[in-house]
Amino acid sequence: MEGEINNLILVWSIVVASLCYCHKVGKIFPTGNARMFAISPIICLFFVLPLNFTSIHFAGITSFFISWLANFKLMLFLFNQGPLHSNPPIPLSRFIPLACFPIKIQQQSHQQITPKRSPLNHVTKIMIIAVLIRIYSYKSYIHRHIILLCYCLHMYFMLEMLLALFAALAKAFLRVELEPQFNEPYMATSLQDFWGRRWNLMVSNILHPTVYRPVRSIGARFVPRKWAPVPAVLATFVVSGLMHELIFYNIGRLRPTGEMFCFFLLHGASVSSEIVVKKLCEGKFSLPRIVSGALTLAYVIYTSFWLFFPPFLRAKSDLKGCTESLAFIEFVKNHRLVGPSDVSCPFL
Repeated sequence: MEGEINNLILVWSIVVASLCYCHKVGKIFPTGNARMFAISPIICLFFVLPLNFTSIHFAGITSFFISWLANFKLMLFLFNQGPLHSNPPIPLSRFIPLACFPIKIQQQSHQQITPKRSPLNHVTKIMIIAVLIRIYSYKSYIHRHIILLCYCLHMYFMLEMLLALFAALAKAFLRVELEPQFNEPYMATSLQDFWGRRWNLMVSNILHPTVYRPVRSIGARFVPRKWAPVPAVLATFVVSGLMHELIFYNIGRLRPTGEMFCFFLLHGASVSSEIVVKKLCEGKFSLPRIVSGALTLAYVIYTSFWLFFPPFLRAKSDLKGCTESLAFIEFVKNHRLVGPSDVSCPFL
């Protein structure tokens, strides 16, 4: 663990230094090929930095934050677009957290309509995670599909808590209001609603300008404008699938099987079909919200069991995650930051 902590310090020092360099380049080269030539090596570097880790936590977080989100923001920055671009240029103290954290500053016009989360909301989800961890102790007696459902809930709550933590740190540092990362995805009434307006909104916010809008603009030249969103949606899910394959490779170091990519390709085709059906029906037919919501969640969960979790389980991510957590606790104990405690891994 001590070696991984040293790797963490080294990698994120490189990230901060690289972003300082990109900020300076943005001032020297306002636009054009010179800026692209200067920043492109940083984008390539950010793709390989997670390979320095053996920890799934550090590799996964760095892959998501840096290889995906930061790189896509830098790609937009090359063309004077995205959250890193401003005229006059944004200060370095804001440029770095906006680049390397999954955050988006809330627009003034939206500040009154964004729902506020109560502390009880987060406390409840932490308590659910604790219950799930306890359930894992008895997983040999529980049906596999119930355990997979627990993994679905665990992954969602952990991801939301992790992003909320980084958002809270960034909010305190930047002193601005931030947009939420999730919008209660279990309340979704369609796949469009789930992926576009509720699940991991930071990813939606970065994929929309980098993939969806350009493909839709190009598609409008070849198909009627009414249908241009369909190939754009499909392309967006293709890119998301590729990036998830990259993240899971960095986590497990296993040869990609394409299941993760197929999961997002399937959902891209499903969302595209949903768009087509809605446009053809033109509001003439719609399911009750309670029915469409149940069908949406059932479809997401079933396809997760089928395609999303198999590579996750083959990499033994659950066991490794628990083992790493125990190793971190031992590391902290050995440095006398906490007192002795008896801990055990429910997966062992």
